[in-house]
Amino acid sequence: MFELLGICLALAALLTLNALAALLASALWGAIRGRVEAWPAAARARLLFALRVFPAIIAVICVVALLLPAYIAHEPRRAVEPVSLKLGVLAAISAAGLLLALWRGVAAWIATHGLIKNWLRAAEPISLDQIPAYRLRHQFPVIAIVGVIRPKLFIADHLFQSLTREEMAAAIAHEIGHLVARDNLKRAALRVCRDALAIFPTGARLDRAWAEASEAAADEHAARGSRAVALDLASTLAKIARLVPRGGKPAMPAGASLIINNAEGIARRVRRLIQLAALDNLSPTGRTFKGWPWICFAAIGASAILLATSPSTLQAVHNVIEIAVSKLQ
Repeated sequence: MFELLGICLALAALLTLNALAALLASALWGAIRGRVEAWPAAARARLLFALRVFPAIIAVICVVALLLPAYIAHEPRRAVEPVSLKLGVLAAISAAGLLLALWRGVAAWIATHGLIKNWLRAAEPISLDQIPAYRLRHQFPVIAIVGVIRPKLFIADHLFQSLTREEMAAAIAHEIGHLVARDNLKRAALRVCRDALAIFPTGARLDRAWAEASEAAADEHAARGSRAVALDLASTLAKIARLVPRGGKPAMPAGASLIINNAEGIARRVRRLIQLAALDNLSPTGRTFKGWPWICFAAIGASAILLATSPSTLQAVHNVIEIAVSKLQ
């Protein structure tokens, strides 16, 4: 009974903490959204990614570093305390959510692996320095980086006739921007970390905002330092949008970055690229530290571990556990 109660408490705490942290992240984004619109798109994308994975990370840290040590240290092992119906239901919902997250990760990997295998059958390699690249026979105007561990660039055959050399180079530079930012890995991580809040408008807004920011960041990566590339990329987006078959959209897994994956945002991206081309200097005005989200998460984890070494802290956490269990009876 000691082990069963501990497992149920851990699962219920994961669900509760994740939901509370998700609400906090959503509220924080609503409060600062207007203030970060002027940030570079890459910095905005990093902030949104950190906010979206924050609930899952903080829930795991609190449960592993605080709740479980407190329970093991202070819960009497011989006490026969039954698992209440309410606690059991919360634990079951949490377990189902964890299994669903695991399945989403596995399904994304299978779909990505299958797409690469399928496209390679109809593709021929082309020479490109930055990444393995392939010319693909596909009716959709595909320019996409697919894969997380060993990503590959696929370009639809008919685009070599539809785009100029400069436009093709700009499109490839955009995809390299996704590669540099590891957006395929982030997209897969977001899919795994997606919580219950994602079914509500607030959570869905964070997902859409990150997707838009990551596309804008890849555009800015391609356009940096060159007005001509910015205009070439704007022309590329407009041409590819016209080549999309009516009602057509390829099924892209989480581990893939497609140059056009949101038709509604094309006009906005084109306008932004034209604005960038009008600037006197497209080079970054200063360096931004890219690893700050992970430094913050590491600091939170280190703080939790440090607190777990304090007997008084663990006793306080156990007191909270006892109150929670009594409320769920």
